[in-house]
Amino acid sequence: MAIKIGKKIKGYSVQKPEDKAKTEVAPSAPVVVATPAAPKTADVIRMSEAIERPDVLIGSTYKIKSPLFEHALYVTLNDIVLNAGTAHESRRPFEIFINSKNMDHFQWIVALTRIMSAVFRKGGDVTFVVEEMKAVFDPRGGYFKAGGVYMPSIVAEIGAVVEEHMKMIGLIHDPELSDEARRMIAEKRAAYDARSKKKPELSSEPAAEARPRSSEPSSSAGPDSNADSNEKFPPSATMCLKCNTKATIIMDGCATCLNCGYSKCG
Repeated sequence: MAIKIGKKIKGYSVQKPEDKAKTEVAPSAPVVVATPAAPKTADVIRMSEAIERPDVLIGSTYKIKSPLFEHALYVTLNDIVLNAGTAHESRRPFEIFINSKNMDHFQWIVALTRIMSAVFRKGGDVTFVVEEMKAVFDPRGGYFKAGGVYMPSIVAEIGAVVEEHMKMIGLIHDPELSDEARRMIAEKRAAYDARSKKKPELSSEPAAEARPRSSEPSSSAGPDSNADSNEKFPPSATMCLKCNTKATIIMDGCATCLNCGYSKCG
């Protein structure tokens, strides 16, 4: 059979019989048709399963009276109960609301509550929110709330409220003081009170003579005049570096906190 060659010959080779046999035995290679690659999609990884909001949630409302605001803030934390009625039942924060008559800070309060609620609903370990909020400082300076606890900002006090709520539902476990530490604090407090009572008795007469008659009695100026029912610790106490509470007193040349037991002397 004659084969007509219509193109210019550039090279040639002699086919041997054994090469022809190999070509007949080898299977024909499958024809691969290239298909366009499917577009890549982002895989959304959730921290936990999505939970729909129930119609009814249980929660608590806390009042914050700060000197930075004319009106009080009311912080409401609603919780969701997971695995109710089982051995694995747990209560977790689900949403937060902050309400007040003061509308000056309405925008950032709404933004803060929405972001916090979104974090709560994502699940996982949400206790980090407390530390982040308590680390916020006001450039104008902080303040002392009732009980002598120092708050660096209003955001930090909101964080303290969230921490208190998480402790209440069992999400944060606060290590309690040992019996020895409680006994030591009670002894320090009793010794300080006894020493404070003696000082006004020794200096009452000279103080009365030095003052004008129109002044008030010296008994109201003593260091133990905790006439303030709001004052939990002595008025002369300084702030503790550990718990940020005005509860540190000097006893026997050593600074000791009457709230957490922290002492520089060990």
